[in-house]
Parts: sequence; structure tokens; C-alpha cells
Amino acid sequence: MERMKLSRAFTLMESGPVVLVTTNDGARNNIMTISWTMVVDFTPIFAMTTGPWNYSFAAIRKYKECVISIPTVDLIDQVVGAGTCSGVDTDKFEKFRLTPVKGRHVRAPLIKQCLANVECRVVDFIKKHDIVVLEGVAAYFDGSRREKRMIHAIGDGTFVVDGRRLNRRTMMRSKIPVGI
Repeated sequence: MERMKLSRAFTLMESGPVVLVTTNDGARNNIMTISWTMVVDFTPIFAMTTGPWNYSFAAIRKYKECVISIPTVDLIDQVVGAGTCSGVDTDKFEKFRLTPVKGRHVRAPLIKQCLANVECRVVDFIKKHDIVVLEGVAAYFDGSRREKRMIHAIGDGTFVVDGRRLNRRTMMRSKIPVGI
């Protein structure tokens, strides 16, 4: 093995798929791209890293809600584009031709083109690490979408795409909590 820079070690285990997080600031919708998210246990509790450097953070802090939208590989240009411009001066729904869908529980919209959407409420802000803890209040999955592969950021401007699904349910049956 060759030694690598410790400052790049995070690229070896970048977390879950890249997501789009939508907000509404009371006047308009916005989208931000987030590549650091996690699931907390087998619950609808999620965490993401964001802070005041993201335009959407003010809406999340004020209204304590958002939607996590899970895009697929066919949306990579929209995902990267939304992450490289600011909602301060850009209507990202319009610019990237994404369709907002009214949420049932939060003011932030779902994104129609995404594979899944989770309406969330903020349950905690962990300032020391810029972590926002969210509780899902409703989830939606578009099983009719042909493309279901998600994208994962490596952290250097490159991405990995989900591949083939491997099923080991029978092997793990006794270990999986009921309802999964």
C-alpha cells in the first residue's frame, strides 16, 4: 500500500448518495446539493452537514424543515450544476428544469424528477460539526422510474455510480429488524 494524504482520507468513505435538499424561505424555493448525509439507526432520522455558507441554511434554520430528494445518475449534470451556483441569484428549479411538487407536510417542495423524496423536520442543530439532524415525516418513491442508480461523491469532483444490487436477505433474515 502507498501512503496517502490524511486530509484526503474522507474520499475513501464518503457517505450516502448525493442528494438534493429543497427549502422554501417563505417567498421562494431553493435547491442545494449535499454529499454528506447519513441515516441514524433503523429510524427515519437523518443527518447532513451544512451551515451558514449555504444560502438554503437560513431557511432551514428559520422554518426547521426541508425535503431530501434523491436523484439518480441521469440527473448528474443538474446535481452538480445546482451545487455550483447560488440560490441568492439563481432559480435552480428553472435553470436546471426540475419540477417542484408541493409537499404535504412541509413548505419545501419535492422534486418530481428524483427517485425518492423525504419530507423532513429539523430536530437538532449540532453547531460544533455543522450537522443538521432531521426527522422524516413522509417519504415517496417513484418505482416507475427506469433509472434507479444513485451517485456518490468521491470528494474530488468525481463520482461513483451504484451498480448491481446483491441480495443476501435470506442470509441476514434473523438480523434484519421487522418491517425492512
